[in-house]
Amino acid sequence: MILVLNTGSSSLKFAIFEQNLTMITSGLISGVGGAGDWRLGASRSPVTTSGPAEAIALMCDSLEAAGFRMSALTAAGHRVVHGGDRSAPVQLTPETRALISDAATLAPMHNPFALIGIDALTARAPGLPQFASFDTAFHADQPALATTYALPAAIRARGIRRYGFHGLSYASLVDHLGANLPDRLLAFHLGAGVSVCAIRAGKSLATTMGYSPLSGPPMATRVGDIDANAVLALAAQDGIPATAALLSQQSGLLGLSGISSDMRILLADPGAQAAFAVDHFCTWVARQAASLLPALGGVDAFAFTGGIGENAAPVRDRILAHLAFLGPKPVHVIAAAEERRIAQDSLDLLRSDPGP
Repeated sequence: MILVLNTGSSSLKFAIFEQNLTMITSGLISGVGGAGDWRLGASRSPVTTSGPAEAIALMCDSLEAAGFRMSALTAAGHRVVHGGDRSAPVQLTPETRALISDAATLAPMHNPFALIGIDALTARAPGLPQFASFDTAFHADQPALATTYALPAAIRARGIRRYGFHGLSYASLVDHLGANLPDRLLAFHLGAGVSVCAIRAGKSLATTMGYSPLSGPPMATRVGDIDANAVLALAAQDGIPATAALLSQQSGLLGLSGISSDMRILLADPGAQAAFAVDHFCTWVARQAASLLPALGGVDAFAFTGGIGENAAPVRDRILAHLAFLGPKPVHVIAAAEERRIAQDSLDLLRSDPGP
């Protein structure tokens, strides 16, 4: 069995797969760091945790109580948001753990919590092979024209470049399409985070997220692209911490509507503010998608994934209406399967180096 973990600041998502990549069970601990919920399959109960390390311990104890023996696990795979310029998953060793730690400066809201999860599971199961799959890896081989900011070389040498994110989602989408993968695919990951990716022959050529997951179209609570001078003005007026919170936690659909960050709530709301937020979202997703067309040289099909992409047909329809000038194209709606992709990465690495 392969355990897949996604350790965040306030949640712990997990799934267990057989080696044929059939999911056996999945679950979630929400509200990590305080009062929250424990969910395993269809069961749900309230829990309180002090942080991600205690959430890992609770997960292990609860899985054991439910009949999933930790000693029966073959491997564990972790979702790590930022892998720097690495283009492949890695087995976790002291050296590769240090690389993830180094990349924490590029993803301070993500990588440190992944490291807590890695360390907590190592303490619980010290002999268990563990692997890391990076959200940035799918985009790592993009051409320099797609990744380079127009900055002096000395600044770019600090790692200031476009990295791109949601790579595990796009990789699983490519896996799902398999032999039906179109040559030129415009793929939309629409959820709490939002990005669009130009995929040619299964490879990422360009994407809307850049140095951080903050850029691109507007998202649930993230502003998306904004003029750098506006950010500097806000930081001068309100300070950097308040501006960082504004741009990542108080903007996007929430900021536009003043009502909610949840697309389902906004679509059901008859008011003008909700309608404007939805229209703004669809317009800017389409505009940013169209900006990727030169990288593809045209488009053969569209694909939607993520919570909004999979479930909000009115949003898909509005985005596609903005892109109707491209002509009729096949549209694929694909359930996100990032956990399965991580399990596949872990299994591939385990088989390539089975150990003693």
